[in-house]
Amino acid sequence: MTCYAASLTTMAKAHIANHYLQATLRGAERQGYNGQALLAQANIPASWLNTPEQLITEHQLTQLVKSVWRTTQDEFLGLSTEQCNNGTFALMCEYCLGSATLGAVLRKSAHFYRVICRNLDIALEEQGKQVFFRLHLKDASNDTDHLLQEFLILMWERLSCWLVDQQIPFACTQFNYLAPAHEAEYRAMYPGELKFGQPVCGFLLHEKYLQLPIVRTEDELRQFLQAAPAYILHRPSQDESLRSRINALLSRFNYRDMPGLESISRELHMTPRSIGRKLQDEGTSLRKIKETLRREHAIRLITLENLSIAEVSEKVGFSETASFSRAFKRWTGSSPARWRGNLQG
Repeated sequence: MTCYAASLTTMAKAHIANHYLQATLRGAERQGYNGQALLAQANIPASWLNTPEQLITEHQLTQLVKSVWRTTQDEFLGLSTEQCNNGTFALMCEYCLGSATLGAVLRKSAHFYRVICRNLDIALEEQGKQVFFRLHLKDASNDTDHLLQEFLILMWERLSCWLVDQQIPFACTQFNYLAPAHEAEYRAMYPGELKFGQPVCGFLLHEKYLQLPIVRTEDELRQFLQAAPAYILHRPSQDESLRSRINALLSRFNYRDMPGLESISRELHMTPRSIGRKLQDEGTSLRKIKETLRREHAIRLITLENLSIAEVSEKVGFSETASFSRAFKRWTGSSPARWRGNLQG
């Protein structure tokens, strides 16, 4: 599957702040390694250091991170008070790949890193209809540029999207420090709301996304890891359409409780008429957006053998299984049972 593969065009475009050159070298230099030599290994001119107007590409940053990994033998780039041996992330991914759902992956990955990395405070917590993935450095004294904290959250957010082959609309990403000077970079890196000065770092998503099935194979994981950290550092293109804004808003709710046009108009500070007209210009409507969300989620859930048709029906907001079955046949041309049977061969 290639839905979220990084494009070569985007990878070659210089759009990342120069700040990340020095931030990536910081830990290695603290340990006595030569920063200019590390830049040379990544084919980055030393003269680019501390030159704010000189932007860098995703490929260049990827190569520099790999250079630091090789030199320090530390996946945490020398930015944690404790080293994390190279290969730890790959081992965690292999350990989690057999999981059925994203929720299982998040729980297992948190358990894995709690055992391996004593400086990482990591857990999946329920907060009403949303869940919070706490991902927090206990001692961040070596992470003076916040690079490691940024990278850790990117790792789990991007891995989650890749595993389910879907751009998950994270409701909020939060940090336990004030907005840094390079805050604008955060707007490009993290979807949804950003909060600074919070007690701990991590991200929020609606509980319904925990049921998304894992769709990646061992071969795909091998390719993903060979390219690492390319996918993690890749910034998906930003969709500024009204449909995208409404999708993000609806992602905060259960499918049964999705708000109507009046509530959405108040949230977006637009009149219902303006929303209807704009969506029509984009070739859609609020009803179509909701139906698409239900259809896509139902198709993903129906692949899970441990969920009955009635359970899938309830999770996508139908009060009666018969109504769901009729809707599913309208969407796909097949009943839920036949769809599942075709998948199972």
